[in-house]
Amino acid sequence: MNSLLPTLPEIEAAARVVYREFQATPQYRWALLSQRLGADCWVKHENHTPVGAFKLRGGLTYFDQLQQRGALPAAVISATRGNHGQSIGWAARAHGVQCSIVVPLGNSVEKNAAMRALGVTLIEQGADFQESREHALGLAAHTGAHMVPSFHADLLSGVSSYWWEFFQAVPQLDVVYVPIGQGSGACAAIAAKLALGHKTKIVGVVSAHATTYADSLAAARVVEAPVSTELADGMACRVADQAALDIMRGQLDHIVQVSDAEVAQAMRDLYSDTHNVAEGAGAASFAAAMQQRHRLAGQVVGVSMSGGNVDAALLAKVLQGWPPSSLGRQGLQPELT
Repeated sequence: MNSLLPTLPEIEAAARVVYREFQATPQYRWALLSQRLGADCWVKHENHTPVGAFKLRGGLTYFDQLQQRGALPAAVISATRGNHGQSIGWAARAHGVQCSIVVPLGNSVEKNAAMRALGVTLIEQGADFQESREHALGLAAHTGAHMVPSFHADLLSGVSSYWWEFFQAVPQLDVVYVPIGQGSGACAAIAAKLALGHKTKIVGVVSAHATTYADSLAAARVVEAPVSTELADGMACRVADQAALDIMRGQLDHIVQVSDAEVAQAMRDLYSDTHNVAEGAGAASFAAAMQQRHRLAGQVVGVSMSGGNVDAALLAKVLQGWPPSSLGRQGLQPELT
């Protein structure tokens, strides 16, 4: 087993840390979604955490480990498109640590506001996440602030707790679809599956407009890919993380690429059928399942509503039909199988 993957006792310990702040999130079998998909469809509602996304779990365990090692810094810095930043901001506030977060220019207005409400000093710098990350690294080197990465074993143990909950609650899952941003969600699903000894197939989901993980897994090396998604900001990664790739390789059944048009339709479907709001990345796993519904008949399918933090103006636009399905899946590459 990869040394970064948490063991079952480590995941259980991480869950206890998480539960100091909030209880296990629900998972429901939604009848209308199941009817739409043509298979039993279970949704894990990570949009129900106190920051509206799964990332909070990782921030809590990351800071807990710093505290246990007697290494809590005076200040931390990180980069994000929003949900990771809220996670770090929440955990830093709980531990009395100053927190600065770098976001790309033009980032989600409401995610920015949510981070500021947690006491975060927000720095808007860079055209995309990668440029923001590089700026944050530079600031950390200059100021001495502790740089919190987007992928780390101490984040992974906390994130694994949500898949541990899901697999225990619905042990009959045949296949789960997992959105991939920087990789912690997919690697957490792998960790929980292996720790519990389940046989569930894990399918990775990337944006068709941000394909670094699909391209890197196919090439067996990190392949930088341009980012052009207008909807799935939580998946807008330009450079895959090597450590995450090392875990995913051989553990993902395959990769599915979903277009912004498919993600938008999934956001509409999820709202219509469950009256839950999903951000782009939070709807991507259901979009992938719908794309592959021809192969799912008779199976028990799990999808992750990994976050619900979408700006109201963008949500209204999507619910009114943007982007048009005529945009389709232009320029997509074949699936990795």
